Amino acid sequence: MPPPIPPKGVFVPSPTFFLPPSSANPTTHNQLQVDIATQTAHSIFLARSGITGLVLLGSTGEAIHLSRSERIALVSGVRKGLDEAGFPNYPIMAGVLTNGIHDTLDWLDDYASAGADWGLVLAPGYFGAGGTTQEGIVEYFNQVEKGSRIGVLVYNYPGVTNGVVVQPETYRQLAALENVVGVKMSHGNVSHHVQVSLDPGIDHEKFRVYSGFGQQLGPIVLFGAAGVIDGMAAFYPRTVVRLMELVGRGELSGETRGEIQRLQYVVSKAEEFVVRYGIFGIKEAVFRVTGLGTLERGRPPLLGGLPEGEWEKGRRLFLEDIEEVERGLRERG
Repeated sequence: MPPPIPPKGVFVPSPTFFLPPSSANPTTHNQLQVDIATQTAHSIFLARSGITGLVLLGSTGEAIHLSRSERIALVSGVRKGLDEAGFPNYPIMAGVLTNGIHDTLDWLDDYASAGADWGLVLAPGYFGAGGTTQEGIVEYFNQVEKGSRIGVLVYNYPGVTNGVVVQPETYRQLAALENVVGVKMSHGNVSHHVQVSLDPGIDHEKFRVYSGFGQQLGPIVLFGAAGVIDGMAAFYPRTVVRLMELVGRGELSGETRGEIQRLQYVVSKAEEFVVRYGIFGIKEAVFRVTGLGTLERGRPPLLGGLPEGEWEKGRRLFLEDIEEVERGLRERG
């Protein structure tokens, strides 16, 4: 039986929340413990805000910093919490950030047992663009998809894979694999998004194209992409959801066009906050906007947080416009 296909829309790559150190909550090997209760609360917040689905334990979710048991507990805990909150079968992708085929299949098997619907599998990049051929990438995913109990999405993030880029023509071969159901492209090449989204050699009802950047939402969805997996939507979800809703209709006239342009402007401007501050910025913004999480240090090497005064500076530069839009959408319900 073919695997389920991810829905079109806005997914959020959630940060992983950690408990602050205390006498009641001792650290493990000097590392903060995972805060599954807050992880679940944030997931429910996103579901109630109209977000299509979650990506747990991706790059923003620091999967490489968590143990196997922690990853399983986090996914299963969020799945249970969503079910109990009235969101049964809520779409969940889970990140697979390892290079070996056996390890990748172990991660996927764990996620299948924990309740994830799909695995977001990082394209292997240890040997970089010079040593990783397109044929090698296809064979890697050929072996992975054959052994996976859940559908697989290709995760092409050159920034963490030594510059490895999956080329547009390669996606034809990947999309032909039965258990490969989509791709997340976390790079700025809009042409690649559009080429793959419009490729007549790909069945787009069985293979979804997502961008990792909300600033690309309008340009790519208008030309066939399925949506975005966007970190900024972790704290201002309704604006990104509204933009996706309007662009997905394909109506570009009159007032609709004006609203799309306004929304894309405020989303693109707010995305600069994430570009500048990364995971630290996402976590701080989630805390400041939703009250969830803490401003405590994370796991090495991602220590620290935003310097003093930087939240106020970043908010003033990038977020004031989207705050106004988000507030209006929230009040409208």
